[in-house]
Amino acid sequence: MIRVAIVDDHAIVRTGLRQFFSEQVDLRVVGEAASAREALDLLRAQDIDVMVLDLSMPGQGGVDALAAIKARAPQLPVLILSGFPEAQYATTLLRQGASGYLNKECDPEEIVKAIRTLALGRRYITPAVAELLADTLNPGAEKLPHELLSERELQVFLHLARGATVGQLAEALSLSVKTVSTYRSRVLEKMKLASNSELTYYAVKNGLIQ
Repeated sequence: MIRVAIVDDHAIVRTGLRQFFSEQVDLRVVGEAASAREALDLLRAQDIDVMVLDLSMPGQGGVDALAAIKARAPQLPVLILSGFPEAQYATTLLRQGASGYLNKECDPEEIVKAIRTLALGRRYITPAVAELLADTLNPGAEKLPHELLSERELQVFLHLARGATVGQLAEALSLSVKTVSTYRSRVLEKMKLASNSELTYYAVKNGLIQ
């Protein structure tokens, strides 16, 4: 029996995953958490074989959350389940200690397959992520502007590109309007763009949003 913990700030996502996992004879959900802090509490309270971790949660970002979890439980396999495409985070998180990375749009059966792979002590690498990892080994490869952004800057960029206002973004990320405005200015400067409409055009052109 593979003991699974689900960490996602959306109750409906946790419920859906728990229901699907309960239909698998070899999986058992032993705990759920809605934040990185609650995930750390789970590690103290439960024996866990695989943790399924959402990338974007209020408060602590995915990279920081992963680092905290791996510091507490270095041997615990962590499967990142993200709403962001692989191109944005996969290689960074795998280098930071994640054992697998899947987009939330994937087939639920693939999540189960990944969990079983991680429980055997192996990484789960999709063909798309394998290609990205291969590209990072090419010293001559130039980074695109959005690849130079930090995790939080990338979150701000994608929200703005989808049309969110600074106020909406501040509420969604649990940040002050002033902090979001600072991130916006930093993103525009790093990407050498002048407006939110240019961010949207860039994101669409590069397949980051539809």
